[in-house]
Amino acid sequence: MLRLLRQWSKKAAGLPLLARPAQRGRSRFLEGRFKDSNPAGGSERNRRRELDYRLYLPSGSSPRDSLPLIVMLHGCKQDSLLFAEGTRMNALAEEGRFAVLYPEQSPRANQLRCWNWFESASLTGDGEAALIARLILQVTVRRPIDPGRVYLVGMSAGGAMACVLAVRHSRLFAACATHSGVMYGAAHSPLQALAAMRSGPSAASMEESRRLMREAGESQVAVPTLVIHGDHDTTVNPLNAQQIIEQLKLRAEFLDPAGGALQASDELLIGAGRSYLQQDYLRQGGILLRKIMVAGLGHAWSGGDSHLEFNDAEGPIASRLILDFVMQYKREIAAGGR
Repeated sequence: MLRLLRQWSKKAAGLPLLARPAQRGRSRFLEGRFKDSNPAGGSERNRRRELDYRLYLPSGSSPRDSLPLIVMLHGCKQDSLLFAEGTRMNALAEEGRFAVLYPEQSPRANQLRCWNWFESASLTGDGEAALIARLILQVTVRRPIDPGRVYLVGMSAGGAMACVLAVRHSRLFAACATHSGVMYGAAHSPLQALAAMRSGPSAASMEESRRLMREAGESQVAVPTLVIHGDHDTTVNPLNAQQIIEQLKLRAEFLDPAGGALQASDELLIGAGRSYLQQDYLRQGGILLRKIMVAGLGHAWSGGDSHLEFNDAEGPIASRLILDFVMQYKREIAAGGR
């Protein structure tokens, strides 16, 4: 994991989106490269960035559609294609009629293809976080996407980056889900990242995280979030799941103090075979946060394709749990806005 953290290539702004078909058929799985540059200022911080991606569009989709979009952030040692195959999200997209966007980390930015979720630029909403956000915005503009139904999903390092985006670019997303992730601001260096994964954030990192949350400002919104974790995960300590929940609970109460405190439901034991514990956090009768702890699951996508690393075929099927949660939310779009 110490190798995970090479220097990131910095912030930029948008140039045209390029895409070409990766395979032909009734549905479309497009691959492309988002070229992003910021002409305002020539510093290293603002140099040109590029981000490869894949975009799945269900069969029969047309420019007249207004499809929900699931944004999938892969984990370390994965790429967009492996993540798509492991989670089987494209098959569900065909069934449920939604699009799926898979941003892909470059090995030039990180040798293990981990998202650099702990870098100071991303933690302030710049860097890789801004690059991903601008890719998402470009896709919603150029493709038949409903901007009010954009949902963010991440696994492991992708889950940690999803937490960053849900705080710093919250107005892009109607809902979020993390699988085996780490809370926003849990680490600020490679060594802290490794420590947070093993044991949870330190007290100092927790305090710094609270400062960053306040700094993010009241212009942001609380994004409904599902947190999934395996209780046998030895790569990312399961303690991180509750820390994500506690952080987002405090954030929601900070952003809307008039709404009152979130109330935790009783834990429910669900499922035969491999079971899971589910607990909801509600405000005024609506579910804002949900935590699912899967019994016996290690550091792997629950219900994924076990022929691929970081996937466990035994249920519950995380992809369906995620869709059931996020699809109930829709973001309000101002007139004339996105």
